Amino acid sequence: PKGEITPPIAASVTPPTEMPSAVVSPSTPSPTQTPIASSEASPDQVLGHFAYAEAPANELEPINADGSLKMRQAAAQSYRKMTADAAVAGVRLTPISGFRSVADQNELFFKVKEERNQAVSKRAEVSAPPGHSEHHTGYAVDIGDGDRSDTNLSQSFEDTPAFTWLSANAAKYSFEISFTKGNAQGVSYEPWHWRFVGDRPSLETFYRAQHQKP
Repeated sequence: PKGEITPPIAASVTPPTEMPSAVVSPSTPSPTQTPIASSEASPDQVLGHFAYAEAPANELEPINADGSLKMRQAAAQSYRKMTADAAVAGVRLTPISGFRSVADQNELFFKVKEERNQAVSKRAEVSAPPGHSEHHTGYAVDIGDGDRSDTNLSQSFEDTPAFTWLSANAAKYSFEISFTKGNAQGVSYEPWHWRFVGDRPSLETFYRAQHQKP
């Protein structure tokens, strides 16, 4: 997954101090619902996080003006449409992080863990181990409110117009919140972290992982 990030190379976002072929997409859980997850750990699950493959570079498209943040093509197109429609409604959705490589996640997880003197289990509450972040898939995006940058990658993001708009409208663009309050994976609540489930590959990526059995 995940919400606490160090932005990809060339991104202009300052690292946070703390964090985390169309088919009909499943109903999007509200911010207070718990996403579907297996009650038994998957053999590929580490510290509450599912394993995900890294998206091929040739399948990624920019989602911001300078091209530093990317998502898979279908997800990128839907995200840009969602952002444009939100702007018409007077809401400024700002992408903070999109695709993140396994190598980037390796540094984010282990380097920050060491700097903060964190146990791996504590680190995993806010950051996925490398190979287990939704950002690897190219379908996940961290979103901020362009008028409330002080809430970036913070649970206070839920108090912004951007979050209110996303809660009411994101499902129209096949986006859903990944880590709700009290989620079964034990990951900290991340109102800023959303994932695209608007085509068969994205749908299977997340929901097949959640239902794997040992």
